[in-house]
Amino acid sequence: MRRLDNGGMRVATTLSYEVDGPAEVAFQVAVAGPVTSEQLTVTLDGADVAATAVDRTHLVRVGSGRLVVTYSAELPDRRQPPAPLTEHQRLVALRPSRYCPSDRLAGYATDRFGALPQADAVRAIEAHVHRHLSYTPATSGPTTDAVDTLLSGQGVCRDYAHLVAALCRAVGIPARVVAVYAAGLDPMDFHLVTETALDGRWWIWDATRLAPRGTLARIATGRDAADVAFSTTLTGTLNPVEQQITAATDGDLPADDHTSLIALPD
Repeated sequence: MRRLDNGGMRVATTLSYEVDGPAEVAFQVAVAGPVTSEQLTVTLDGADVAATAVDRTHLVRVGSGRLVVTYSAELPDRRQPPAPLTEHQRLVALRPSRYCPSDRLAGYATDRFGALPQADAVRAIEAHVHRHLSYTPATSGPTTDAVDTLLSGQGVCRDYAHLVAALCRAVGIPARVVAVYAAGLDPMDFHLVTETALDGRWWIWDATRLAPRGTLARIATGRDAADVAFSTTLTGTLNPVEQQITAATDGDLPADDHTSLIALPD
């Protein structure tokens, strides 16, 4: 992948599946917000397939065969002011959700972080999750929620993001998760991080600390992983075959102390 010389970013994805019978699938792989250029193609056994765009989600209906989805984009310099918090976002981001049962963590969170000012509480929660969890692939599954993660003490990026979001919500701080492309991530993959609202603005946090936040590019935003999955099989059966993700920025990766306030462009 060539490097960019405009302070921007380049991302690419290839997803391959074997489809068993008719299927309807929703893909969230396109970058949210401004792009310099982008292209998405879908093929079934090499023949082009139409993808219906619903906002930045792409809906695909196919029969049996080898399904391949490819996406690439070049992004401009994405340094922007933090996005404002709306009242609707605040209400959604304070409620418990499937993978972030903040109501079940209220006592734990309040005892440890409830007396802190909100900005200090978010930093303390991020640091607590970073210290408490061990990044361990293949130790969580599609039903693992933030309580499971806290008890097991291990997980992957989605587990870190869910636990940070749940603990923040438990002490009254609006929090949501964001699926991102992350330059510098090793091994390269889709990545999930947490976004919290402080003083009416959204700020990004990554308790895994595996990639600098200044290189992240938003794909999808939601209550938890159920809202932002890169692929969701609505009907039919898909068997994954191959997945390739790349993300690159120009020059050296930026430093990140993981305590400063950094905004992620919409």
